[in-house]
Amino acid sequence: MASVAGRAWERWFAGPLRAIEADSLAYRQTAPGFDGKTVTVVLVAAVSLVLQNYYSDPGSVIPLVRWAVGPDAEVISTLTRWEGSQSTRLMWFALAAFTLYAVFPGFVVTVFFREKLTDYGVGVRGVIADWPVYLAFAAIMVPLVYLCSALPRFQEIYPFYRVGSPADVNANLIRWELVYALQFIGLEFFFRGFMVHGTKHRFGTYSVFLMVIPYCMIHFHKPVAECFASIVAGVALGVVSLVTKSVWPGAGLHILVAWGMDTSVLLRRGMIG
Repeated sequence: MASVAGRAWERWFAGPLRAIEADSLAYRQTAPGFDGKTVTVVLVAAVSLVLQNYYSDPGSVIPLVRWAVGPDAEVISTLTRWEGSQSTRLMWFALAAFTLYAVFPGFVVTVFFREKLTDYGVGVRGVIADWPVYLAFAAIMVPLVYLCSALPRFQEIYPFYRVGSPADVNANLIRWELVYALQFIGLEFFFRGFMVHGTKHRFGTYSVFLMVIPYCMIHFHKPVAECFASIVAGVALGVVSLVTKSVWPGAGLHILVAWGMDTSVLLRRGMIG
């Protein structure tokens, strides 16, 4: 058993990570002193996170609109109406997240770096070959999600789309869960794609640990158990992205966990089933 585990570790992790470290060392030994790409990735990531934090709902942009076009602009009443609608407010949050996590960094990659998005984890070639890794993660996470869904703090937060009765489990909830999944695709590209693959030439495997700091911080408003878990998950998914050169496994696992948490909470509250 130990020999099988050792071969698996070498095949899926140790070997690929050594190659990444070797590439990073070769870059640092031959590259010019100033690394504009790394600086750009870090600054773009910081700007994206600031915008995401302060303008993640329609009401948050009203002061900007009022300053730009005046207090009587029709768009202000529209934004106010959207802020009062749970469905629209959550759609804004998810689409804003996808824009700032994926569209903005993706624009930087293709226009300023003039590089391919496939070099930042968007590719799918070879991903299927590593299915045992994903299965192992899923086998660990699914039971944990179900157990955590019984805790009061998790039931207070999830699902983000508030469900007051079984009648609220309708098409609006399903639409939200689909857009919620889109947000996770953007999130994985941002943290495990743009930040990890955008700095691995400079930091090697340590790009994962650089990424984990802001990734943990976006969980500060979540239950403390989830915040600590984000550190472990961030490292694990970052390593998987480095090894597979793809963010899709992480996105799939993240969506599985998110949908599993929402479903488990609703089941425990008697809203479905």
